[in-house]
Amino acid sequence: MKNIPSVMLRWLVDFLVGLLPPPQWRVPVIVAAGVFSGLGLLAFHISNASAYLSNDPKACINCHIMRPQYATWKHSSHARVAVCNDCHVPNENPILKYAFKAMDGTRHAFMFTFRLEPQVIRMHAPGQWTVQNNCIRCHKDSLQDAAHLSVDWMDVKNGTGKLCWDCHREVPHGRGNSRASVPNAIVPQLEPLLPGLSEPKNSSPSAP
Repeated sequence: MKNIPSVMLRWLVDFLVGLLPPPQWRVPVIVAAGVFSGLGLLAFHISNASAYLSNDPKACINCHIMRPQYATWKHSSHARVAVCNDCHVPNENPILKYAFKAMDGTRHAFMFTFRLEPQVIRMHAPGQWTVQNNCIRCHKDSLQDAAHLSVDWMDVKNGTGKLCWDCHREVPHGRGNSRASVPNAIVPQLEPLLPGLSEPKNSSPSAP
């Protein structure tokens, strides 16, 4: 029994050594690993990926197409009590929350990269059920009818129940579900990708 730690350590060392490339390939592999690591860090910085780990609603407008949703939320009553993650992400536990964000974020990144986003933004099924659960979670004390608290996805599919926003359709985003909605909304501008590369200020022409 006393030799088990040393055996495991030796097995781990042998395993790591086995992963090393042949001596003649080590320099090219190290260079390639450095290049890909640098590109990965650059992509992480440009996409502001760390913002998605926070609850800051500004993370949702890293993509220009979400500006109508940000603007309509900002001017709603929900803006005083809830942020995007309170509605659009499961809040039962941290593991489920970040697993959902990872899956949803990967899906969004793929769609935005290959320009597959639709003109009108609509939630897919997992997102709809997440928002429904969060509506009930936040408003359960004000819901007197037990039927409202027991609506599940099968009820909605079978037509025997309704989602909250089937009735409360203007909450909180109003009709701002299109990429062409609220074109003149005042929302925070995207930060420059690299320091010192801000947009030039308009200068008035000098007098003759």
